[in-house]
Amino acid sequence: MKAMQTPVKWKRFRPSISWAVIGSPYLWLLLFFAIPFLIVLKISFSQSAVAQPPYTSILEYVDNAVFLRLNLDSYLSLFGDSQYVVAYLSSIKIAAIATVLCLLIGYPLAYAIARLPGSYRSIALMAVLLPSWTSFLIRVYAWIGIIDNNGLLNRLLVWVGAIDQPLQILYTPTAAYLGIIYCYLPFMVLPLYGTLVKLDNRLLEAAYDLGARPWKAFLTITLPLSRSGMIAGCMLVMIPAIGEYVIPEMLGGPDTLMIGRVLWNTFASDRNWPAASAVAITMLILLAVPILLFNRAQRRQLEGDSP
Repeated sequence: MKAMQTPVKWKRFRPSISWAVIGSPYLWLLLFFAIPFLIVLKISFSQSAVAQPPYTSILEYVDNAVFLRLNLDSYLSLFGDSQYVVAYLSSIKIAAIATVLCLLIGYPLAYAIARLPGSYRSIALMAVLLPSWTSFLIRVYAWIGIIDNNGLLNRLLVWVGAIDQPLQILYTPTAAYLGIIYCYLPFMVLPLYGTLVKLDNRLLEAAYDLGARPWKAFLTITLPLSRSGMIAGCMLVMIPAIGEYVIPEMLGGPDTLMIGRVLWNTFASDRNWPAASAVAITMLILLAVPILLFNRAQRRQLEGDSP
């Protein structure tokens, strides 16, 4: 009788287990995205004050009534202060250039890995992912020892006779590009590899049989079929690169103006939490637009592939 009761009890608890599994991601998003987002949104509509915390409350109790007072000065200052506009545009420019460079480097790398035999393919993927196991801060800090005036790169170039004086690379926009490309290149390679490895080689063989040259077959078959991987890789690189703070702060120097540095200075140095929150909310909205466009393109592609 005990053995017969066990399946009944399991069926009784199965719906609760299913709801727990389904609800766990939503609970995670609620605790670590929705609630912090609402807190930052609330602070962005408050007013800066010399207090602890350094902002006023948006709710006021007057004569047993609750009044909601929304202050829009922080959002209006984003358009009135040229520093924020220049920082946003500079962040988009730097992230876009770094994304294009990651695509130009990552596509041949992903293509080469996808064409390797199975045993060597795993080793090559491990080599791409292995640096990501190290701390992000340590990897960025290591570049200081490479591109410093007395670093490994300048010493090597002087030793081979390529240059007479060390090159000033550190604390320039070039150093920021190097750091972003190095840190975010795996995010470009992996989606491209996932697309290219599933490519049907019979399509290329048919193109060769019909007289197409290798470059023609690549442009007409391989490149269009890997478009989804390119879009996904560009999104994974550009979206976090726009709000990057560590790389431009440690490698870029004062000439590399990005919105992440402006946000941190507004929050920590100026202690203007409402303005910093408005910058963060605006940046999140700007990043949400390409995400929605990407999801829409993916949905259309899936609807086109479905019978």
